[in-house]
Amino acid sequence: MTRTEVGPRVAHPTPDARTVVRRMSAGDRLRLGARGLTVRKGRTALSALGVAIGITALVGVLGLSESSRADLQAQLDALGTNLLTVAPGQGVMGDDATLPDESVGMIARIPTVESAAAVRKVDATVRRNALVPTSETSGIGVVAADLDLLGTVAATLREGRWLDDATSRYPAVVLGATAARRLAIGPLDGGVDVWIGSRPFTVVGILDPVVLASELDSAAIIGTTVADAVSDDDLPPSGVYVRVDPDQVVATRALLARTANPSAPDEVRVSRPSDALAAQDAATRSFTLLALGLGGVALLVGGVGIANVMVVSVLERRREIGVRRALGATRGSIGGQFLVESVLLSSLGGLAGAVLGVAVTWGYASAQGWALIVPWKPVAAGLACSLVIGSLVGLYPALRAARVPPTEALRTA
Repeated sequence: MTRTEVGPRVAHPTPDARTVVRRMSAGDRLRLGARGLTVRKGRTALSALGVAIGITALVGVLGLSESSRADLQAQLDALGTNLLTVAPGQGVMGDDATLPDESVGMIARIPTVESAAAVRKVDATVRRNALVPTSETSGIGVVAADLDLLGTVAATLREGRWLDDATSRYPAVVLGATAARRLAIGPLDGGVDVWIGSRPFTVVGILDPVVLASELDSAAIIGTTVADAVSDDDLPPSGVYVRVDPDQVVATRALLARTANPSAPDEVRVSRPSDALAAQDAATRSFTLLALGLGGVALLVGGVGIANVMVVSVLERRREIGVRRALGATRGSIGGQFLVESVLLSSLGGLAGAVLGVAVTWGYASAQGWALIVPWKPVAAGLACSLVIGSLVGLYPALRAARVPPTEALRTA
């Protein structure tokens, strides 16, 4: 059987190097750009570090801010924002005013008041033992408190017990968290005494930090009955803590001054501790904005560093540019290669910064006992920002590389 010739055989030319270079895919350019970063590994790492620091600052600051705010909100939800404090203000002549002894009972009779407890300042020193000079008070004050103070301020005991009808009549004391730390009070199992005034008091309990009444943290709290034996002076209420109906906070607050001191309501200060915490949170937000600004500056400096490194890379690789241009690479291919390198370099820094930022947030939040809150939108925004910065700072080096004539590159290499 003979073969039938259907026509002349057509020769298909093999693509030359020029055609191959011009047909580089996006994946080829990505691999080529990644290979360029491995030439100077140390310089690549240092260049990416600037962007990494900026992204770390942005993610870490936002993460810690959100975690702190979530912890504060959780505490307020648990303790309630319906605690009000009544304290004496100043008189007409600028002198310190006082609250009447009947103010606590009158406040407690307001229908919307759930509980009211007073504290009275006692002029006495607190010392670890009798050998400590009376001038060394460690910043600890003595207050006489009503028995229902613990529930009114939603405080909890770290150790021991709260004052009751029995212990409030005898030399027994409950220490705030800060006061116990300053006095170096350890476990209470073996019985621990401190000196208040000129007599020893047995420590029967230690409080946890009181969020809504932080002034109690540095106080030694004794009963009102034994306080009369410690101080010879009259002890008017120095403050009244009032727990009110959550739905009637505003209305009750308007009544407290006139109820506590009907003859001089202008000499009474009424406040809500949660407002102070809200103000503290607002101040924290201002600090967060400042830290974000510093992180942005670090990110900008990192971008400038990448631009400098890419310009140096163009100068060092003129021979490579000349060879590729001689093989048919277009200016777009050369410029695209260096632009890809710049974007990859910035992206590596952004990715490392995001990981470090999350790690910093996790570590600090865990140390503080906060819930870990990572704002993923800022993390994504930081990564996108690193891509944008890599693209912007890589434009000039890419254009400069694309404009290098092949003959000049080969001659000067």
